[in-house]
Amino acid sequence: MKKRIAVLLSLSAALCAPGLVPGTTSVMADETENASSGRTELVVGLSQDLDNSLDPYQITAAGTREVLFNVFEGLVKPDTDGNFVDAVASSHSISEDGLTYTFTLRDGVKFHNGETATCDDVLYSFETCAQTATNTAVVGALSGIQDITASGNDIIITLPEANSSFLSTVSSVSIVPKDYKDQATAPVGTGPFKFDSYSPQDKAVFVRNDDYYGEKAALTKVTCRIYEDANALYTALSAGTLDLAFHLTLDQVNNLSNGYEVIEGEMNLVQALYLNNGKAPFDDERVRQALCYAIDIDGILDLTEDGHGTKLGSSVYPSFTKYFDESLVDAYPYDPQKAMELLEEAGATGLEFTIKVPSNYTPHVDTANVIVEMLSAVGINAHIKKVEWSTWLNDVYQDRDFEATVIGFDAAYLSPDALLQRWVSTDSSNMINYSNKEYDAAIEKAQHTTEDEAQAAAYKEAEKILSDTAANVYIQDLADFVVLNPEFTGYAFYPLYAVDFAKIRPAG
Repeated sequence: MKKRIAVLLSLSAALCAPGLVPGTTSVMADETENASSGRTELVVGLSQDLDNSLDPYQITAAGTREVLFNVFEGLVKPDTDGNFVDAVASSHSISEDGLTYTFTLRDGVKFHNGETATCDDVLYSFETCAQTATNTAVVGALSGIQDITASGNDIIITLPEANSSFLSTVSSVSIVPKDYKDQATAPVGTGPFKFDSYSPQDKAVFVRNDDYYGEKAALTKVTCRIYEDANALYTALSAGTLDLAFHLTLDQVNNLSNGYEVIEGEMNLVQALYLNNGKAPFDDERVRQALCYAIDIDGILDLTEDGHGTKLGSSVYPSFTKYFDESLVDAYPYDPQKAMELLEEAGATGLEFTIKVPSNYTPHVDTANVIVEMLSAVGINAHIKKVEWSTWLNDVYQDRDFEATVIGFDAAYLSPDALLQRWVSTDSSNMINYSNKEYDAAIEKAQHTTEDEAQAAAYKEAEKILSDTAANVYIQDLADFVVLNPEFTGYAFYPLYAVDFAKIRPAG
């Protein structure tokens, strides 16, 4: 079986065979200043379109959030090591009891529309985010604020009880100008790049913010071209019309022959076969457990990424160090016989279902193909239905009209809540319709625990419940392969979904 799947994947890669000899590139003249070294305009390939709304509080797709990381900032923001550094705030302090946070607004910070950021803008941003954000974990954390006031150039936030994750919540509140009405179509923030234009299914353009309070970006312009067809993106990359592409597969980078630098990191997401717990037969825990035993996770890593990637056992990935429970990784060792016994016990012999997968994400499509082959060995007939990204968002994520899907969930901000809150029974993002009172209680306990070790233990308790009940078939944190034109340097990985254009500069 492994040989047959490997052939299938290699044929897929062959369809994207590069057409240039090593070391040569071609550059689109209207999107770069010149073809010589030292040019300051970057062309990026995106594998999905941006969200319908570019309002920072309405973003749902990780791909949109990672690009707009360059446009929006909070009072603090994460660095590449996961620390929170001052951004719109010049400094911050936390009282000894952990209840009072004081942020001093940085002098002279300008929004992209030319207005100077004030404390009123900060108060407006926190209030608007708390009332309108689609990220329910952030809304929940903000709703717990006891008081938020401005005093001179300081923003003072008081909590009813200490929360060791609160600074991560603050980082997720983008500071925007008060009463600005066009964030959905013409977003305005304080970041190192300004939004210039956006053409759906075509491209988004960003230009350097020359009024940025910090170090100015070396790049003057970034054009993000959208390729929802994976083959089209790879063809453009192979032809040299792109300078940067990320989230590529190992097959793609191995077949690239134009001399681009390949950089490997972690994608920082939870890839899984997500199961609709609200639909039969996946409302039966035994059926879900059978799928866990029937799927060889090591085999998936070997066949799709030649062993790259990190196995997961629940809805937290390794970058969340103290919250990641490595003991869950092998909770369901590959055991086809056990899988068939559970299926028979549940009366689900001969199970047949459909896996909806966004066609623009080659790693998820490849994983789904391997899963289908593995399930067939235990008598399960799974079918793959590839859909466009916008269709997946509408049908699967929003309407929950699916049986199973292969996708990866990231963290919108550096807190385990960003990954675990979505499976709370009443959460609007709970697309798998997971319902478990013990899980809900564990999350609530973690959110209201002030001591670090006890909080980590509570989150791990919640992760174990997800594993024990086989909420989903957890697979991996994918390896992230980035390809960069050697005319540029400085690409950096973050412990969450983010691409930092400000760190990229001309080589040499």
